[in-house]
Amino acid sequence: MKLAHMVCAGAMLLAGGAAAQDGGKAITKTTISLGTATPGGGFPVYGDAFTEVMNAADPTLSIEPRNTTGSNENIPLLEQDKLDIALVAGEPSYEAFMGIGRPATRLKILTAMYSSPGMFVVRADSPYKTIRDLVGQPVAFGAKGSGLPILSRYILDGIGLKQDEDFKSIYLDRAGDGPAMVQDGRAAALWGAGIGWPGFAAMAAAPGGARFIAPDAGEIAQVRAKHTFLKPLTVPANSYPNQPTAIASIGSWSFVLVRESLPDDVAYRLAKTLHGAEGDLCKRLPQACETTAVNTVAAAPNVGLIHPGVLKYFREIGVVK
Repeated sequence: MKLAHMVCAGAMLLAGGAAAQDGGKAITKTTISLGTATPGGGFPVYGDAFTEVMNAADPTLSIEPRNTTGSNENIPLLEQDKLDIALVAGEPSYEAFMGIGRPATRLKILTAMYSSPGMFVVRADSPYKTIRDLVGQPVAFGAKGSGLPILSRYILDGIGLKQDEDFKSIYLDRAGDGPAMVQDGRAAALWGAGIGWPGFAAMAAAPGGARFIAPDAGEIAQVRAKHTFLKPLTVPANSYPNQPTAIASIGSWSFVLVRESLPDDVAYRLAKTLHGAEGDLCKRLPQACETTAVNTVAAAPNVGLIHPGVLKYFREIGVVK
């Protein structure tokens, strides 16, 4: 859905649609479509929190989340103006921005979402202790259209392994199907990323518990030597049940991207509303505590990839000079 029936009046951009009531006065809302991913993964959880907080912070906004197959569908939908904003994992974002395997995209960044340290999870009674122990085993690498399989492919390539040759790779129709496959033995491990990721939470809370497998220090160094855009990241202790110590890993930042044609004043308004609501978003969803203006500037491959309307607001608050 595009921004619904836009009417420009001076510097204000108003979208047509049902008018809300506020103290007897009609409020014309700007409707914005938000692409997320398949149910059971982290993107729909984040999308719901983002929608709830943003709509509450600005009653003239109506952000409407929409389930998609994930990052690899969200990018072309944005490019075709079939979505206004969408959640996209770090690796698909990077490939699109850099033109790897495709023409470079003209999409822009609204905000960094959260960092995504990647790792595997296995049942606590599993014999597997390292990534190489999983070679030859069936591994669920995430939903088909999501960015998770791309992240794992980069990390495995960095340590000399091939995802579809060295493992019996499983790609899910629904992200939420992964934990059950590990629990009943159809998969030896589930790959995922992030803090508060639903698949990890489900595994950690299951009877018998779970154990995480991340690249060790040597493997992290190998990966970074080959794929320098990936960054060392840490899963803090107690991010999941029965996880008493921090886990060092590697990964990237996910982003909320916007279509190139999103007007500057709308992007400015979204950035301003989001900045004012950072605290509320953090309370609503722990991993969204990383959704800040400062992190957006730090996580962007370069500042020029941030939407001009967002940059205008960032300059006003001193985040960008």
